[in-house]
Amino acid sequence: MTMSSRTSAAGAGAFVTTHWSVVLAAGRGDSTRARDALAELCRSYWYPLYAYTRRRGCSPHDAQDLTQEFFARLLERQDLAQVSPERGRFRSFLLASLNHFLANEWDKARAAKRGGGQPLLRLDGASAEGRYALEPAGDDTPETLFDRQWALTLLERVLARLREEFGAAGKTRLFDRLKDSMAGERGDAGYAQAAAELGMTEGNVKVAVHRLRKRYRERLREEIAQTVVSPAEVEEEIRHLFTALARRRG
Repeated sequence: MTMSSRTSAAGAGAFVTTHWSVVLAAGRGDSTRARDALAELCRSYWYPLYAYTRRRGCSPHDAQDLTQEFFARLLERQDLAQVSPERGRFRSFLLASLNHFLANEWDKARAAKRGGGQPLLRLDGASAEGRYALEPAGDDTPETLFDRQWALTLLERVLARLREEFGAAGKTRLFDRLKDSMAGERGDAGYAQAAAELGMTEGNVKVAVHRLRKRYRERLREEIAQTVVSPAEVEEEIRHLFTALARRRG
């Protein structure tokens, strides 16, 4: 069984297929697994929201408290089942929900939080602020920064899942050596060096890089497809996110 078929087989029995179905299942209270799945999404995508609140002028301490409390409220909400995926992308849903929280609930939540219980979702404030310190200091709006960090987080998720896939096939070393080749051609010298290190022929390395790039593109589309309502929106979301990344390089 190939890595692709093994992944497809595993996916066939998965609990949910999209981020939206995670939200809806959690809202229905279908099971603890639904809540755990939503919590996992929160852990993956908390930093773009933290960066957004920082760019809006919150202090590091308040931004950490705010982001943590927002996700706690999201995980506790009883009205998630009423959320309509047709309203937009999962990315837009989270940002709109955060803005609603900022406008209507944050002052009350901050006042009530002091001396409260343990947070449902722990965030690494030191790590978050270290990452934020590396953000360009230009005129990026909070929304622009959010979109860029969302794109970077999504790409990190894709790479992590692709590495897991290669690891399940006993090819972690191959992935780690060739992952940097996904961005573009390395040239004959780069392929020759990789071949020598991996004990492969240069031709086999080129084939492996081609397959890795192809699988990366597939995984990227799969991940983005989980965040939109319909397959027709995948290409538009890809363009949007890569435009956000291009602004960082510009």
